[in-house]
Amino acid sequence: MRRWLFIGVMVAVAALTVGFWASQRPANAIVTVQGLELPLYAADEDVVTHTGYTASYNHQTLCPNWVAWELTSEEVDGELGGSYSFSRDPDVEEPKASREDYKNSGYDKGHMAPRADMKWSETALRESYYFTNICPQNHQMNSQGWRKIEELSRRLAKHYGRLYVVCGPIYQEHRFGTIGSQGLQVPDRFFKALAVSTDDGYRTVAFIMENSPQNKSPHHYAVSVDSVERILGRNLFPKVDELAERDYDWNDWNIK
Repeated sequence: MRRWLFIGVMVAVAALTVGFWASQRPANAIVTVQGLELPLYAADEDVVTHTGYTASYNHQTLCPNWVAWELTSEEVDGELGGSYSFSRDPDVEEPKASREDYKNSGYDKGHMAPRADMKWSETALRESYYFTNICPQNHQMNSQGWRKIEELSRRLAKHYGRLYVVCGPIYQEHRFGTIGSQGLQVPDRFFKALAVSTDDGYRTVAFIMENSPQNKSPHHYAVSVDSVERILGRNLFPKVDELAERDYDWNDWNIK
């Protein structure tokens, strides 16, 4: 009888202890979800995984369909510097983009996964210069408005501890034609979708930016993830419930 009484007391104490420590966790403690950043993709897509990102490469546009990566608070603190030459991805089949396609085009070689997100690994930094991760971007858009969204993303990774990102080009009107002898297609717009997973559920937001001079604050370009998915015809965060993709609260993302 004493033995069962002792066991009962120990179980009660353990339950109280677990409850206490659970109550001490931040309400929005980060929850890691393996592969949450990866969109749904078809079996015939040329998908390649590198150290810092995964990409789906399109052999017709010669740009990625999408580039996805997970960014942690620790990775944001990476201190590696320097830059690399843009190069053809050895793990992607032909046809594929090269430096000659961009020569005298007037467009920046715009990173989808920014080099500043990859400074935690020399290999990740070098692989961010593969053309698998590059699209032609208007210079002012790339260096101003798009850069502001990249900087916001790093602040969000620091704030939440872990951020899931997928971004890429949008082709609709094909207003800007092609560049290079291979006919590399210039995107009309770009999207970037963000997600975090916390104790109180998923949160998402997305941005759409014209491939033309842009320099407004990220809030100006913010949209729901669901609206981007309708444009692309692709589920960007298949592990996230649809309700969390239909709207966003800017207060969750307006991190200074």
